[in-house]
Amino acid sequence: MLAAAILAAGQSRRMGQPKALVPYQGTTFLEHLIQVAKHSRIGVTKIVIGARAETILSRLPMDPGSVVVNEEWQRGQLSSIQAAIRGLPHNKTEGLMIFPVDHPLVSSHLISTLIEAFDKSKKVIVLPTYQGRRGHPVIFRAELYAELLSASPAVGARQVVWAHPGEIAEVETHEEGVVLNLNDPESLERALGPLDGTN
Repeated sequence: MLAAAILAAGQSRRMGQPKALVPYQGTTFLEHLIQVAKHSRIGVTKIVIGARAETILSRLPMDPGSVVVNEEWQRGQLSSIQAAIRGLPHNKTEGLMIFPVDHPLVSSHLISTLIEAFDKSKKVIVLPTYQGRRGHPVIFRAELYAELLSASPAVGARQVVWAHPGEIAEVETHEEGVVLNLNDPESLERALGPLDGTN
């Protein structure tokens, strides 16, 4: 069984609203990622929130068992990954697939392709690439949880990726969304066009 962690704990200062709540195709970034993370191999999904947690919870009804509140969200994305790992059932997951909420433009097909590569390659890290650039979501095998929990906040999860250069399965995709970081209105409009609440 794999776990999924959707990281939505940041302040979203540049976006002007919680990125989890940004409209996308009749839903929101967060709800879209929850849907694409529904895969037969994913048995646990954790949604990590922090800044403006009450606003997100009031707008999006979620199973309380899936919500992890990262009280240390100001320490950056790694702190949310660590909060998600601590919230997983002990020794029950083979790996963790990490979905940053500001990289929402990914499909269920891509998720299936990454999971297939995880199962076939036996590599400890699986990640997508677009035109040679690495992107998200990334799968870390469970044997790397301890390294993620002890990684430097200044470097983040990249520290673990850099430590295993020969143990990474790269999956080339035509989905540009894997490398699109939508963290402000300008990047959002470039990717989706003018927002009218229906995109």
